[in-house]
Amino acid sequence: MKHADSVVILDYGSQYTQLIARRVREAGVYSEILTCEATPEEIKAREPQAIILSGGPASVTAEDAPGLYREILDWGLPVLGICYGMQLLAHNLGGRVTASEDREYGRADLDLTGQCALWDGLEGKANHVVWMSHGDHVEEIPEGFSVVACTPSVPVAAMADPERRIYCLQFHPEVAHTDDGSLILSNFLFKVAGLKPSWTMSSFVESTVLEMRESIGEDEQVVCGLSGGIDSTVVALLLHKAIGKRLTCIFVDNGLLRLNEGEEVIGYLREHFDLNLVWVQAQDEFLDKLKGVDDPEKKRKIIGHTFIEVFDREAAKIKNVKYLAQGTLYPDVIESISFKGGPSVVIKSHHNVGGLPEKMNLSLVEPLRELFKDEVRRVAMELGLPDSIIWRHPFPGPGLAIRVIGEITAERLDILRKADKIVQNELHAADWYRKVWQGFAVLLPLKTVGVMGDGRTYEHVIALRVVDSIDAMTADWTRLPSELLARMSNRIINEVKGVNRVVFDISSKPPGTIEWE
Repeated sequence: MKHADSVVILDYGSQYTQLIARRVREAGVYSEILTCEATPEEIKAREPQAIILSGGPASVTAEDAPGLYREILDWGLPVLGICYGMQLLAHNLGGRVTASEDREYGRADLDLTGQCALWDGLEGKANHVVWMSHGDHVEEIPEGFSVVACTPSVPVAAMADPERRIYCLQFHPEVAHTDDGSLILSNFLFKVAGLKPSWTMSSFVESTVLEMRESIGEDEQVVCGLSGGIDSTVVALLLHKAIGKRLTCIFVDNGLLRLNEGEEVIGYLREHFDLNLVWVQAQDEFLDKLKGVDDPEKKRKIIGHTFIEVFDREAAKIKNVKYLAQGTLYPDVIESISFKGGPSVVIKSHHNVGGLPEKMNLSLVEPLRELFKDEVRRVAMELGLPDSIIWRHPFPGPGLAIRVIGEITAERLDILRKADKIVQNELHAADWYRKVWQGFAVLLPLKTVGVMGDGRTYEHVIALRVVDSIDAMTADWTRLPSELLARMSNRIINEVKGVNRVVFDISSKPPGTIEWE
């Protein structure tokens, strides 16, 4: 999809690259991330009106350091270099960069030493706290540039060449730790590049619906796997607006959902949006295949393969199906193209439906592949979805199978569902549900001795997992009030038969993961 005003971000391996893209979009300008190895032809094909070079872990003085196609600087586009991007521009334009073994990481006091369009609105402010993360620094600036900011330890913390519209920052404006970082980025977008804030979710909905309506043939059918989560629900509603009843949504109930989840989601969507919806009751089929399995990877594979079988069986009943709709998001897309500086490690198999399009010989429809998660939620608001769906916590594809640690049985699932419902209810009642990224219960594969009434018990243990995160790449355990934890524990032990102990997980990601399996 073409965008009136857009920015290309070249990724040099910074942990903050996605954050740059999100900040640009929050300002109302569409942004797209390309690997720093993208050719000039690939960049030009995006028709950007400005380019941002991200930070990165490399040293520009190293022999194998990622570089820059110099011709990009001859296009006359506004360019912003951040951290490594600044050093790279200095290195390519005739300046001198000095390597250092001592990294500067953390907060620094920025002194604005020269006039600069990026500082518009910051004049007169006494203190400017910024976030540094670098080893190398610019020793000599290139011809045509002037130093416009410094810190006590960095003489060249920002430099600018207004004539060529090239601006460089040694610090990271995209992170929350930098005061007025969003204003600095907005100044680049609007004061320097002259862009207009045309990226809105209402315009996205309008253009996406129109594009799908034109690209999907009048007699062609689309099938969508509906999970009840925000992504697949938004995909279904966008397609429903585009092609109406030619979309069939298949909701496979695998018996691993939260308490009453299927009834609640399906009932709401049928009542308010009149979706063409098939609800497949496949609980027994999944639980039979999971019998006796306690290895988490085997669980995932069994659930994934069984889902494909069930989905394929139902989709085959629909005539003239040409497309499969999926809720692929932008982070999923850029995971495969961004510069990583080395091979990535597979932590666990993904829960999405791998192989399904090839098996069914269908073309993919991925209307959300340009969006971040927070943008999907804003689209959901545009479409009129209720808060109960928009702000529903992330739920893994394998469902409760990876929150029941060990063997899965109907009895153990029942215990976990009841405990988890109490966690959800208490988070809502205490006004904490929207404050955290995710909160849930886990059933552990052990029993402990307890005393209830006057008798000895030997029963199950529930672990509580509540975390704060922005994008699930990292997470920290949430410091819930002790009174709230006490209510959760008391209710679970008193109301869920078979549980006599509750524990609270206080590990972060990394080294742990959000889910236990």
